[in-house]
Amino acid sequence: MSTSSRARGATVWLTGLPSAGKTTIARTLAGRLRSEGHRVEVLDGDEIRRFLSAGLGFSRADRNTNVQRIGLVAEVLARNGVLSIVPVIAPYADSREAVRKRHDVSGTPYFEVHVATPVEVCSERDVKGLYARQAAGRLKGLTGVDDPYEPPADPALVVPTQHQTPDESAAAVYALLADRGLA
Repeated sequence: MSTSSRARGATVWLTGLPSAGKTTIARTLAGRLRSEGHRVEVLDGDEIRRFLSAGLGFSRADRNTNVQRIGLVAEVLARNGVLSIVPVIAPYADSREAVRKRHDVSGTPYFEVHVATPVEVCSERDVKGLYARQAAGRLKGLTGVDDPYEPPADPALVVPTQHQTPDESAAAVYALLADRGLA
């Protein structure tokens, strides 16, 4: 295990609907990578909203600002040898593309992974009760229901979590990194 091979960073952006399994995959993947000696950070969307993006709402402009802030942090970490795992919805393709371009400019590997769980499955999981609140009329602007979600046109990987365990989903992302010499 050479230090130089462990010092190469990248960003793995897990995009998908609420309750798709992004954070579960990120935590599982991060645990495996850390156990192998990699430097890893999970930039969880909920944590970022509480601290780095406090005060932002859910308008398209605010969502874009949030994604760009997370993208900047992820790129800086990755450029400095950290594997940044980003389980963030990022509903708009142009926002994700701007993050990709930021990585391209610095020569930093960036992988967009579509956690492609159907809305019906996400609604059944409803980890945070968002779908129930939306159905009861207590929440507006739920991504993929009454607010847009633009799936990636050309993701590095598609993860259909409705057909896999969380460990299998994380293993698929791990395999992507291993194939690129990053794990």
